[in-house]
Amino acid sequence: MRPSPYAVRVSAPAAKVLDVLPEHAADTVWDVLATASVRPWGYPQFDTDDDEGGDVRYAAVGRLSVTYWINRSQHSLTVLNIVWLG
Repeated sequence: MRPSPYAVRVSAPAAKVLDVLPEHAADTVWDVLATASVRPWGYPQFDTDDDEGGDVRYAAVGRLSVTYWINRSQHSLTVLNIVWLG
C-alpha cells in the first residue's frame, strides 16, 4: 500500500510569484509539487551544510526553482519560494 501524498500549501510570498508566472511555468510548478508530494525527499536538500535542515528541499527544472519545507507532523509541504528566470 502506498502512503498518501503530502498536502501542498503555498506561502503568501510564493503565491504572489505563482500568480504572475506564465502558464507553462505555473504548470511546471504544479508538476514539481505533484512529484514532491509523493516523494518529498526526492529533491536535493537546500543547504547540505545544515545538519538539521534536511526537510527544506530545492527542486530545479530548467529556469524554474521551487523551495519547500516538509512538515512531517502535518504531512504537508509548504512552498517557501518560487524563482522563475524567464
